[in-house]
Amino acid sequence: MNKNENILKFYLMATSLKNKIRQGSIYWNVTAPRRESIAEHVYDTCMLAIAIHSEYQVNINIKKVVMMLIIHELEEIIIGDITPFDKVTPKQKEEMGRKAVEEILSCLILKDEYISLTDEFNSQKTKESKFAYLCDKLDFDLQMKLYTDQGYIKLDENNSSPVFKNSTIQEMIKNGVKSPNEIFYQYDKNKYADYPNFNQLLDYAYSINLANLLQEYLYKEFD
Repeated sequence: MNKNENILKFYLMATSLKNKIRQGSIYWNVTAPRRESIAEHVYDTCMLAIAIHSEYQVNINIKKVVMMLIIHELEEIIIGDITPFDKVTPKQKEEMGRKAVEEILSCLILKDEYISLTDEFNSQKTKESKFAYLCDKLDFDLQMKLYTDQGYIKLDENNSSPVFKNSTIQEMIKNGVKSPNEIFYQYDKNKYADYPNFNQLLDYAYSINLANLLQEYLYKEFD
């Protein structure tokens, strides 16, 4: 293969993520006329990382974080968007993902450099990988909060969803959780426990109506 063909092969594979819908919105029966694709999730997560880095002045290499966030989702071209509610262990997912990334990046000269970013993300041993991981998780929580505020997720319409087979979520419902927002918040809250900036942002986002905030900003943009 020549260099131009290598570029186009990788480009076409990578951009196929815009046609793959995020599994979370499928499992939660999101009724939005247009549900988020994996490619949109990648973009959103990068924007979230940039904003958090800016406002909280986090001491990290933000360029490396953004590259990590982009590269680590490439595995989903082949293995799909595997969630904690699928019958795949974290170790199995990591092994499947590593193999997929190797195949997808095999046509690029800098493949080893890019693959190392996936390994770093999965290791969770550097401050950049931990920051990237939290941005990836927080984007999901924010997107599902937005869907709920827009009226696109209803708890009583999800009884047949695979997520309701999860023992943690079943326990939440038994204890009186009445909205999807409460489930998302309680399920992921502990992930941010040691990171005050993320914890503060999550708390604030779940204390307001994101749909109203979005509309407010959109109207300002077009005034």
